[in-house]
Amino acid sequence: MKQPRPEILQSITTKVPTGLGTLYITVSELDGKPFEVFCTIGKSGGSIMAKAEVTGRMISLALRHDIPLDEIVNQLIDIAGGEQLPWKDTVVKSIPDAVG
Repeated sequence: MKQPRPEILQSITTKVPTGLGTLYITVSELDGKPFEVFCTIGKSGGSIMAKAEVTGRMISLALRHDIPLDEIVNQLIDIAGGEQLPWKDTVVKSIPDAVG
């Protein structure tokens, strides 16, 4: 059963460089657990932004249906696109990989 969204949630935004531009990942929490995710990159209406938006929407839907976070992450990590960029101790391979 899908959990309803409260009016107010705490969130943290992380800035991640990717080969497609700077990706901003905002994770909102409920009761100390991730509840929804927003991903933005580039201009609204662009195909890259659409890929980022769908990534956030699908993660949010999974979280609101109580899919375990580790299962979601396992589906996202190592998805590779053509544009890879080093970040911290890893390489960002795609938008989903950056979020995972």
